Amino acid sequence: MFIPLHDSNALEHIKLQYVTLSIIVVNVFVWLMTSTPAIMGVEEANAVFFSYGFIPAVVNDLAILPPEYTFVPEPLQYVSYAFFHGDFMHLAGNMLFLWVFGDNVEDAMGHLKYLVFYLLCAAAGALAHRLAIPNSEAPLIGASGAAAGVVAAYVLLHPKVRVWILAFGRIPLRLSAMWVIGAWIAFQLFNFLFMPETQVSWAAHIGGIVAGALLVFVLKRRDVALFDQDLPQSSVAEQQSEPATRPSEAKSGGAVPRTGRIWGRRSDNK
Repeated sequence: MFIPLHDSNALEHIKLQYVTLSIIVVNVFVWLMTSTPAIMGVEEANAVFFSYGFIPAVVNDLAILPPEYTFVPEPLQYVSYAFFHGDFMHLAGNMLFLWVFGDNVEDAMGHLKYLVFYLLCAAAGALAHRLAIPNSEAPLIGASGAAAGVVAAYVLLHPKVRVWILAFGRIPLRLSAMWVIGAWIAFQLFNFLFMPETQVSWAAHIGGIVAGALLVFVLKRRDVALFDQDLPQSSVAEQQSEPATRPSEAKSGGAVPRTGRIWGRRSDNK
């Protein structure tokens, strides 16, 4: 639907979003480990996805994993799945959303609360996926449920901030987060209601969105206002009057897909 590039939204409470950066580094490292043939072959990668991915049928006691796949206890699978991705585009999309939107959510919550928030949004995505497709035996992988929660929190915190995006992957636009993310959420809901049988777990996205929208009220700092209420009107006017030129610097922020390497259900941010 769109690719986020940059939001010009400065940090106010923290010097560096090191939790967001650490999450990105871990995801990239895990992807390199599971996608590099010299390190892990196709069969080994599949075993990892079945071991650490979230499988509704197994959680609902409708299927049993072979003993060699039971690496982690069931409760951990609600979050472990969010650190694995099937291919590079799957990884890049999720990490870009985190890079662009995660720092300001971390700034609004603080490092520890943000980490708790991220993991809870991942768990909510898995739970929604479990409820939507209870008998699925394909492993859900991907950080999209957690990233969707971050995006939902961002739009409640900063709806007036303007975000550079590539609409449809080609058209550079600079729009307020309210319109950009609002359209993105509507797109997720539409696909969840009318296109459930796709390669993307739209349910996981919806679960993350709902969790993020609720948890931001609880976990944000007390002195942080929602809806940009503490943003001076002069700043809003300045943002709205800036020329719409192409940004010179980009800010670094399932269904059963077949990627050529593995079969599994994944969540994608699109």
